[in-house]
Formats: sequence, C-alpha cells, structure tokens
Amino acid sequence: MARTGVWTCLREDVWEIPLRRYLALLVTAALVAGGWFGVGALAEENRSCAPGVERPEGSEECVGVSTSAYDFDRPRLREVIRAIDRENRSLKPGSYVTVALLEPFTASDPDNLGDVLHEMQGAYLAQYRANHESNRKSPAIRLVLANPGATGAHWEFTVDRLEEMTKGPDRLRAVTGVGLSTENNKRAVKKLTRRGIPVIGSSITADDLANGQGGKDPFPGLARVSPTNTDEARALTSFADVTAGRALLVYDKPGDPYTRTLQKSFMKLLAGSPYEPQPFTPPADRSEEGTTANTFWQIASLVCGTAPETDTILFAGRHTQLRQFINELGERSCQHREFTVLTGDEASYLTGDKELDRSALTHKLSVRYTALAHPDAWAKDGARTGGSAADAAELAELLSTAARRPVGPIGEVSLEDGQLIIAHDAMRLAVTGIRRATTEGRVAPRLADVGLQWPQVKGPLRVNGASGWICLDAHGNPYDKAVPIVELTAEGKARFVKIAWPQEKPPAKECLPPS
Repeated sequence: MARTGVWTCLREDVWEIPLRRYLALLVTAALVAGGWFGVGALAEENRSCAPGVERPEGSEECVGVSTSAYDFDRPRLREVIRAIDRENRSLKPGSYVTVALLEPFTASDPDNLGDVLHEMQGAYLAQYRANHESNRKSPAIRLVLANPGATGAHWEFTVDRLEEMTKGPDRLRAVTGVGLSTENNKRAVKKLTRRGIPVIGSSITADDLANGQGGKDPFPGLARVSPTNTDEARALTSFADVTAGRALLVYDKPGDPYTRTLQKSFMKLLAGSPYEPQPFTPPADRSEEGTTANTFWQIASLVCGTAPETDTILFAGRHTQLRQFINELGERSCQHREFTVLTGDEASYLTGDKELDRSALTHKLSVRYTALAHPDAWAKDGARTGGSAADAAELAELLSTAARRPVGPIGEVSLEDGQLIIAHDAMRLAVTGIRRATTEGRVAPRLADVGLQWPQVKGPLRVNGASGWICLDAHGNPYDKAVPIVELTAEGKARFVKIAWPQEKPPAKECLPPS
C-alpha cells in the first residue's frame, strides 16, 4: 500500500502536475484573449458619439446623421437642436418623412459655426411652420442633422448613412443645406444625387455646383434657392455700373468652386481691362490666416499705382482673405483716393468678424456685396414682383415667437447675414417638393418623385420665399432671383442698399423662365 501511495504521488508529479499547469496556462491565455477582445469591443463602442454619429478611424470628429438632441459638443447650437428634437419627438410614428440638414456641425471657426447656427434655425422654423401652420397637410416633416465634418472630409461616410435612411422607417426624402461651395461638398452632392436623393442647396452659389451648365445636368435632382455666382456678378455690376477701364480684379489662385466661378464671372465683365488680375494664394483651409496678408500689403500698394480714374476692386475670395485685404487697404499709402470693393456673399461673414479693422471703412473705402437675403430688402425696396414684404413678414412673425416654447428657444438669432432666411426658404422648397410628390392614398412620396417636382416650381406654382420668389428653371436653378446689394459699415453692420436683378429688372408677374 505504501508503494502504491508512493507510485500514485510519483504519477501525479509526473503527469498531473504538468497537465494542471498546462490547463492553467490555457485558461490564462483564454482570459487574456478575452480581455483583449473585451478591450477591442469597448474601444469600438467608444467610437460612438450618439445615435447615428461616430468617430471614424483616424479621426476624433463626430460625424454621421444625428437623430437625437446631440449637440456635437458645440454649446452654441444646443438650444436650437433641443427645439428640433422636441418637435421630432412630437410626431406620430408613420406620419412623417425625414429631411436632413447637411452642414459642418463640428466647425471650429466662429464665423462658420455662426453660419451653421443660423442655417439650422431657418430650417427648423420652416419645419415647425410646415407641421403646425399648413392646414394639417401631410406628410409631417422630421428634421435630422447630417455632419460631414468641419471641412467636409467625411462626406462619404455621411452620404452612406443618408442613403440607408431612404430605405427604412426614417423615409428620408430630401437633403437640404450643403452650405459652402467647396470641393468636398461638390463630391457629396454628386454622390447624393446619383443615388437618387434630392438635394436643395441653400447658400451654394458656385456655377459648377449647379445643373444646366453647357446644357448638362451632372446633379440630377438638385435644386437651389440662391443665384449662381454668374447671376450675382451680373446683378452686382448692373447695380454698380462697372467698366473695365476703371476696375481691377483680385482673385484666389488656385481657388475653390466658389472663388473660381466668381473670378470667371468678374473676368468676363472686365474684358479689355488695362490691368492684369492680381492673384493671391491662401492656405488650403481658407478659414486659416496663413501669410496672405503679406501679399495683400503688396497688392494694396499696386492699387495705389493705378490710374486716377480707377475706383473699383472686384474681389474673388473667401471671407478670411477678404478681411485681410480690407485691413491692408485701410493702411494704403493713397488714403486720398476713393475705392469700392465689390464681392460675393462671403462678405456677409464680416459683420461678426472681430479681426476686421473697421476703421479701414472710414478711409474712403467702401465694401459692397451680394447678399443671399436681407431682413430690410422687401420693407425698403418696394419691388412689385420678385418677392414681397408680406412674404418676409410671415417669417418675421414666426421668429417673434421663437424665444419661448412651444417654438423655441432657438439660441441667439441674427438675420443680417441672410443665412437664416435662405435656409428657411430652402426647407420650404423641400417641403413643397415632398408634399406635391405625395399622391393620394400614400403617406409618403416615392424618393424618385420628389426631385421631379423642381421644373414645375414656377408661375403660379412658385414658392414665395422670405428671400424672394423662387421660380426654378428646367435645371432647378432660380430664375432672376432677387439679389440684395449690401454695404458693410464701420459699425460692423450690413446696411441694405438696393435689390439688384440678374436680368437687370424684376421678373414679370408670371415668373416663367424664357426658353
């Protein structure tokens, strides 16, 4: 028995102890592996910011499509986002379709973020109006927020998410907003429209982000409420009576869709000018300062070397560079000479730009630009067609209730830059297309039918926007849209001057584009 006990111990020493160790190692390895998988799972979960919104690999930006009260960590946007969420949650399941507002909600530049805030406020007010002040027309409208990133770098991720929302209970039927005319936004619009998703651009003005150029429609289903840069330039020069011998062009090289098409429009107007256009090269991110101010100091000196009758500078550039240029012109050596800078709607950002040297505007320098909209345009112009004070007053009345529930609060409101007004009108156009495409007996229209409505938005079927009549041509572009000419004041205000027209006069009361 003793031997057997010894042999049993030896057998355990020889076989069982190593076996136990081996099993222990296997268990430890499994636990470690499980731990790593757990960490990996947690890390993956941590990429989520909110429902529909996450941080893509290699980025800390929260992008995608938000369907909740998530504010993208931008306190300035918080109140209006909560108002949108409250309105969305009040809708009965199955009674609504979804419209997405595509904007850079994670923008860090204060001017761009202000633009986003105002566009969101305008879109929300149009949503509220559609759901509560349209005689219970259906379907109801749900508004969600689509963020492609501060520079639009994650547009493809967001577009994929938007396409998914067209197929399920979200019933996405249109995308509005878009904002700046940039390369990334151009790619996003192209992908959206090629996937059959209608897009209604609010403030995009670049000619190459529009249909009908050369008779082609590269963005099927795109409609816009803002004039093209060409139309803005025509309206501006007809107002200012620009002549080639008295004007100099300063332009962004290589430019982006907005600045390039504005440059081309200006160059056509300056054919035969004795002066070579003056280029400047800003950083790729045009909200950054870079060293462009050094170039503008030199251009300001060249301006002083022009003939005495030269009094106009056409500027094709973004707002950061425009501000730098104005600051340098304020320090020019020829303070005794008067100059007027004429430019596009990017100048609207300067009303809130703290880096602008406002004293420059007291040194015989004026800055006038084409605004997308202005709160005083219809109250002071008195045009009989193309828009009306009554249409503008409807938005003003709704806005007066937006400081409190049930409409608001919606955050700090400003109408001077025109962004709230134009975004409101873009959303109204989206609602119009959706409801006209909804046939009897259906809760929601077919996605393909919404974009087919744009060519009929004219004549008695036009949209009476707060920014003016929206009469679309066969390519979805606004015909002879009102262009407010605005002057930047030394107090940092946008003073309305006059409404100008791309066709040099307001549209006829029928508002039917010619063939």
